[in-house]
Amino acid sequence: MPVHEYVTLNTGAKMPTLGLGTWKSAPGEVEHAVAYALQNGYRHIDTAAGYANEAEVGKGIKDSGVPREEIFLTTKLNNPDHRIPGEALGDSLKKLDTYIDLWLMHWPAPMTSDGKADKEHDWLDTWKEMERLYQAHPDKVRAIGVSNFSNTFLKRLLENCTVVPAVNQVELHPSCPQTGHRKFCEEKGIVMTAYSPLGSDNSPLLKNETVTELAEKYKVHPANILISLWANTPNATVIPKSVKEERIKSNLNIVSLTDDEISRLIKIGETQPFRACKPDWTGWGDLAFEYS
Repeated sequence: MPVHEYVTLNTGAKMPTLGLGTWKSAPGEVEHAVAYALQNGYRHIDTAAGYANEAEVGKGIKDSGVPREEIFLTTKLNNPDHRIPGEALGDSLKKLDTYIDLWLMHWPAPMTSDGKADKEHDWLDTWKEMERLYQAHPDKVRAIGVSNFSNTFLKRLLENCTVVPAVNQVELHPSCPQTGHRKFCEEKGIVMTAYSPLGSDNSPLLKNETVTELAEKYKVHPANILISLWANTPNATVIPKSVKEERIKSNLNIVSLTDDEISRLIKIGETQPFRACKPDWTGWGDLAFEYS
């Protein structure tokens, strides 16, 4: 498959395929990581209100010296803010000190400020308010989307929305390929963004025989094979995370994989499935998740 450098959203905007994720990237580190990434070729940065690093990400963007119009910036609505998306958006805009290219609902899982499930609030009402804010402030929010949505939740949204999500950001790697869900999203014109493409920290995928064999063939680190999988997949983008300069730069090394190699990687999930980021902590169960 040919590697694609960007995907086109249903808004017409171009979203760079490879981005820098900033989950677990702490203040004091993340601003340098963002600036370094942008200075070395990245043009897509992903953050979230829940990561508590939006201000530092905004500083890193400015420190990079890269013109803002060349950068695609994603952030997300935090679970405890489902009842106040307007206030939350204002807070994100203030911390980032710039407009947002893509604003996602982080989880379809409203929560209270003390970390419990807010069972009296419907996430669909949150989406409707996100639609209103997007339509009212196109200069501040260029696109809206979702994250961690399964088919069940996405079908309900599509039956009730006026704005089709531009993106669904989910955990994607060979042990969690979500093939059926990816096909559904592509049919609906929704781009997929892969988070945790390595399977998270100390992932067994880095030592998987198929992955290491391909890494040896292409003379790259196994992580590059796992990242390249999604750069070779239509309708997909990928956001590996790191604050280390060496890894940030190394992750830019994307290789073209054959259809057979892609198939072999995806088949890993048939015998070695796992999910790194489970939603149980939200109090909303598994959110109708499916591995395949």
